[in-house]
Amino acid sequence: MSILLKNPITRKRLARFKEVRHAWASIWILLGLYLISLCAELISNGNPLYVRFKGHSYFPAFFFYSEEIFIKGGRKTRPDYKAINAMAMFMKDPANRMIFSPIPFGPFESIDPASIPVSEDVVVLLTPIPAVGSVNIDKAFSIISSLWFAPFSGEGEGRLVGKDLRRIFHLSPDIVAAIKARFTNMSAPAFTEEVEGKNDPKVRVYLSTFTPRDVPPESVRLTFREVNTPGAMKQIPIVFSRQDKVIKADEKRFPVIQSFSPEDRRMILEQIENRFRGPVEPFFLTHQNRRFQVDLSKEEVRFPYPPIKGHRMGIDAAGRDVLARILYGLRTSMTFGLLLVAGSMALGIFAGAIQGYYGGLLDITAQRFVEIWSALPFLYIMILMGSVYGRSFSLLLFCYGLFNWIGISYYARAEFLRLRRQSFVEAARCMGISTPKILFRHILPNALVPVITFFPFSLVGAIGSLAALDYLGFGLPPPTPSWGELLFQAQQYRWAWWLILYPSGALFIVMLLGVFIGEGVRNAYDPKRYARME
Repeated sequence: MSILLKNPITRKRLARFKEVRHAWASIWILLGLYLISLCAELISNGNPLYVRFKGHSYFPAFFFYSEEIFIKGGRKTRPDYKAINAMAMFMKDPANRMIFSPIPFGPFESIDPASIPVSEDVVVLLTPIPAVGSVNIDKAFSIISSLWFAPFSGEGEGRLVGKDLRRIFHLSPDIVAAIKARFTNMSAPAFTEEVEGKNDPKVRVYLSTFTPRDVPPESVRLTFREVNTPGAMKQIPIVFSRQDKVIKADEKRFPVIQSFSPEDRRMILEQIENRFRGPVEPFFLTHQNRRFQVDLSKEEVRFPYPPIKGHRMGIDAAGRDVLARILYGLRTSMTFGLLLVAGSMALGIFAGAIQGYYGGLLDITAQRFVEIWSALPFLYIMILMGSVYGRSFSLLLFCYGLFNWIGISYYARAEFLRLRRQSFVEAARCMGISTPKILFRHILPNALVPVITFFPFSLVGAIGSLAALDYLGFGLPPPTPSWGELLFQAQQYRWAWWLILYPSGALFIVMLLGVFIGEGVRNAYDPKRYARME
């Protein structure tokens, strides 16, 4: 580094890079995040960092210890350190202790649902069902028969026969005309209109389409339905808790339950008792000529689970801590991007250097090969290789690197074609310097400008490509921590907003930092900063 800083051109470019303040800050932030991810085992780990047991020290975060070391007669498998930490034989000795990381969960560890505190209350939700009923009337508008019409009249079904419908509802002249048209056996279209009643101020009445018959009808059927206006139908939640095996309800809304019949109250309390033990299907009750749907809900732990204390970014569909997955996913993404870009650029520079320096038939033949190679479908090859050899980090890196070098080879070829006829190259040839030294010691340092400029943007592209492949299911094998895999879960559970917000936020921040760094690098290597057209 000190040798590079002695070069005045390098110092000038570094000064130009520092002038772009957000680029200078971004490179330090990105380096800091990557260093933090490299130390992820010290920050997020299901195993303790340090264990003191019977006068001996252990470091489970870095070394494997079998269960038989801590439990007499235990197995030779990895122990459950959290269970051991809660055992009486471990706690009775004050010298025994365990020190866990700040996030005591690993990226592959499924959270025990019993460790998540939830409310034990049962919520009874009474939902009024909009009433629907019908009546058959004769020519004098007297009710012949009715079905589920009590909520509209306020009387029992048997007491409605013989009553005039116009005393229950105010029928407009249009409705009266539509009814009379059907009694006169005239063709009539379907009809609907809102009417006013004594008990239900907003009710919609329906008349079906009528076609003439051989004999005029003796009765006409009208269907009535409540209009569900805002505020008219309200759900009534009532909270029940169990203390010392006695069910108690909140006093504010309990009178709603008290107004039901003794049989209905008994049924509700029985179902509440059943709900404390397990799920209960919704059921229906009739109260004051109105039907209610009764739902009994109780908070339960179902994955994915929203953010709570101890899991600030929530829990994914497999019961794993999202923050731990994001932290380890950052290390995976950055390592993959750096290795891919470094390898593909090395291969691309080598191929472009050979083509550009020698030129002629070699250049033309190699360029045709590159064009044919670039036309191969990358995704199909990735699927084929994955199905044959199985998905892995190294296979994905290898397959992606086979195609990612092509773009940079074009720029390297162009630079070597331009520089090979320069005077310093001709002088090196006259001095008898070997071709490899001319290529990589004299021409390459002058041809690295486009390579360095494109490096941050290539890194951003590699991280985004890995996330896209993981999202599509062609990337890293499960359960490897990956941002794309979390986003795929977010598509399956669209209500789980934390699976959308945090992984996409992490991906956005890293890619934005990379773009800012690329902007600063481009500004540092711009040979015509102050040029302008006049």
